[in-house]
Amino acid sequence: MVLLAVSIVVWILLYFPLNHGDIAQSIAGTVGRAVEPIIRPLGFNWKIGIGLIMSLAAREVIVGTLGTIYGFEGSASDLAQNVSLQQALHMDLTFGGAVALLVFFAFAMQCMSTIAVVRRETGGWRWPAIQFTYMTGMAYVCAFLANQIITRWFS
Repeated sequence: MVLLAVSIVVWILLYFPLNHGDIAQSIAGTVGRAVEPIIRPLGFNWKIGIGLIMSLAAREVIVGTLGTIYGFEGSASDLAQNVSLQQALHMDLTFGGAVALLVFFAFAMQCMSTIAVVRRETGGWRWPAIQFTYMTGMAYVCAFLANQIITRWFS
């Protein structure tokens, strides 16, 4: 249910405002491009940034989000050639970026429901905020290191 709801929200955010099919100018594209300077050192582009933001709802949402983004942006010839999400990601994500994405998800906070449970169990927002901050920071640093090491090793 969460995956369907987020996919619908992503589609709406990619569709508006109407700008001749240019998703980079959509609401989601604008948000993604705003976070891109922060995530670029990890090997991620603005499309992956949208996926990271949406995955706060649930981890698995990133797959549906990226599928929606790349499906929305694909042309009729792409559909005729059956370009898969995996092939589309190969064009936008290096090996170092892919490893960094895995590392980021290994250390980052699971999802908003985890934050809600921690808040309920601790009775306040202090510990969920601390937990979210340090886990996101640790995920960022480890993903950065993974991208840098893999990129230097395999280039």
